[in-house]
Amino acid sequence: MKNELTTGLQPKMLGRCFLALFLAHAFHLPASDWPQYRGPTHDGVSTDRTRQTWPAAGPALLWQTTLTDGFSSFAVSQGKAYTLVERLAAGKAKEMCLALDAATGAELWATAIDRALYTSGGDDGTSDNRGGDGPRSTPSVDGNRVYTLSAYQILSCLDAASGDLLWQRNIPSEYGGQVISWQNSASPLVEGGLVFVNSPSSGRNLMAFEKLTGELAWSGFSDKMTHATPVSTTILSRRQVIFFTQSGLVSVVPETGVELWRYSFPYNGTSTAASPVVAGDIVYCSSGYNVGAAAIRLSLVAGQFKVTELWRKSNQLMNQWSTPVHYGGYLYGLFGHAQYGSAPLKCVELATGKEKWSQPGFGPGGVLAVQDKILVLSDTGELLLVQPNPQALTIVSRFQAVAGKCWNSPAVADGMLYVRSTQQGACYDLSDPAPPRLRVSATWVAQGLQLALMAEDGSDISAGRLSKIQVRTATSLLLDISQWEALTSGISITNGFIQITNLNGALPQQFFILSEAP
Repeated sequence: MKNELTTGLQPKMLGRCFLALFLAHAFHLPASDWPQYRGPTHDGVSTDRTRQTWPAAGPALLWQTTLTDGFSSFAVSQGKAYTLVERLAAGKAKEMCLALDAATGAELWATAIDRALYTSGGDDGTSDNRGGDGPRSTPSVDGNRVYTLSAYQILSCLDAASGDLLWQRNIPSEYGGQVISWQNSASPLVEGGLVFVNSPSSGRNLMAFEKLTGELAWSGFSDKMTHATPVSTTILSRRQVIFFTQSGLVSVVPETGVELWRYSFPYNGTSTAASPVVAGDIVYCSSGYNVGAAAIRLSLVAGQFKVTELWRKSNQLMNQWSTPVHYGGYLYGLFGHAQYGSAPLKCVELATGKEKWSQPGFGPGGVLAVQDKILVLSDTGELLLVQPNPQALTIVSRFQAVAGKCWNSPAVADGMLYVRSTQQGACYDLSDPAPPRLRVSATWVAQGLQLALMAEDGSDISAGRLSKIQVRTATSLLLDISQWEALTSGISITNGFIQITNLNGALPQQFFILSEAP
């Protein structure tokens, strides 16, 4: 995405041509948060400017801290990093929400949200048959509030500054139903003024609560819950929340719960845990346990959504709980079922389901897209920087980030990487300093008008930086930016600066915008 910031208007009279230069510099977006599972847009994509290579030992470690059991990821907002762990409190195992200082890793507060007991069955939690390593859900942050959904479906709202409980809903107790086998792994989704969860309550399996009060806003549907976190997205200009249920995908209007569309997809009776992936008008879904994957395309017919299946593959392309990321028409993700330590990283063409390449040895960890690279976290804590390339796996850098089991996804906030395992949490500096600002000058030469673009610190401009710079021209400032003509020739590097020649100096007035992508 190209960022433009007008830093000044520089009018000059050059012969008969009135020249106005708008110099648009590359710049950092405001400090970005990662407030929910898989990021602010629920798709595992970060727009932060990050380093494109790492030293052999990895990027700079800012802090590392000991964490007790949990497969929860980090949510990062306003200088704090939140996650769930299992910890003893008053001699009893509890699910705890922790708030850490995002800059130092120091613990700021810890609040118990539920008991910690993980079994293979959907019982009431009294069994001694432990079937997991701590909480699997990730907190969601909205302003000064933190929302958590425990293994036994207790939805809590905490004060972000103190960890104090503001409100709480015990969904099975208040609305009925039995907790799903292996208990809840889905994270609460905050969208607008509501918090969305899937529930075990028959006839009201999809629910939305008022985020400020905890009052039920709407509920309905008899689509039984899974372990998959719902996503909010915009498809064909319609905002919607997509739940991945035991009957398949169900999309609803966020404010009312009115159904927009649905797609039937099998459930094998054990678990569906990867979230749907949305790319334009295509939605991808996948499940382990011999189920497989599919992709659909949405269209509007007479104002109503129409679902067209693009492809479906049985017992193939299974994402057990590691949701892939979409980049440039391809899915990059960790596929396979019960392949701990060995599950392959694959590249799959989204529109066709065609596998482009597969490389084993990663296990069910997590995958993100950051700037124009893919971040891969293996289930043993190794972090890789991968060039998105459908022709072959291209590893740029790799290092051991944390020790322990990583059945989760990392987070990126303000250029910092937050990663955790069942033993540790850590923060690494991935930020990439902005290049020196540019300055521009205009002169007449024999060939006509010429512009020169130079770095303010006198350093040479590289060909890579030139590829991110665009020059557009117009004869009126009243034209919409889309109507300004982009120059495609006469731009080159000479002696370390950019030279733009053969400009039309015969026009009575001419305006230029020079912009640089991050």
